[in-house]
Amino acid sequence: MADKSREWHEESRKVDGTELFVINGGSGKPLLVLHDELGFPGWLKWNSALAKDHTMLIPLHPGFGRTERAEWIMNIRDMAGFYARYLKENGLASIDVIGFSLGGWIAAEMAANNPTQFRKMVLVGPEGIRPPEGAGDILDFFQMMAPQHFAATMLNPAETPEIAQLYGGQGPEAFELWEDARAQTARIAWQPFLFNPSLPHLLGVAADLPTLLIWGREDRVVPLSAANAYRKAIPGSTLKVFDNCGHRPEVEKSAQFISEVQSFLS
Repeated sequence: MADKSREWHEESRKVDGTELFVINGGSGKPLLVLHDELGFPGWLKWNSALAKDHTMLIPLHPGFGRTERAEWIMNIRDMAGFYARYLKENGLASIDVIGFSLGGWIAAEMAANNPTQFRKMVLVGPEGIRPPEGAGDILDFFQMMAPQHFAATMLNPAETPEIAQLYGGQGPEAFELWEDARAQTARIAWQPFLFNPSLPHLLGVAADLPTLLIWGREDRVVPLSAANAYRKAIPGSTLKVFDNCGHRPEVEKSAQFISEVQSFLS
């Protein structure tokens, strides 16, 4: 990541007394990026590609990384309200958004509450909606250690490009950050486990919000069946399924991911 450091900088913003740390890089229209449940994975090829036309704003969720935990945030809907305030107070609405996994769930909750916050929305393997009965469940990654959880996010970890760069490398420091992130995820998303029963009933208000759903066909974290549930919940949304791909299309199929997102956001 060191050779990429000049592409971005870290800034902080106060939101309801919480110091929110935000990765800022690129130029052009602002693009909000909401990271997954393991934390910010680092500035990668897809970030560099989209940063040519967008100012990337990547906040570190409260309780993840350098952003302190906000005690009043007790669930994902609270987190969505926190980010709604961040957008409003910084004059960022309506903004394009990409949400990954847990971050995709946060974006979906924001859209369900106020779709006008966003111009266009990209959800990449989002949690938040329970897969249909009998179609598999969201992976219970709390039953495994953090390194195994990380490996389960990819179809073929050994063959995944940029794997050595993800989360700054897979060493003791990354393991500690992962466990902190997983602890915060458990705190705000344990019951029900990584979904909100009301979300599919509320997302109808986002029918006019251009939405792109991206899924890996072999996603072991959030099964593909949940993609169809999301597509049904957001009328007019478009689903793109990447073959031979797990839960990280942005690195497992980087070129395809960049192409689809650039085309959608243009």
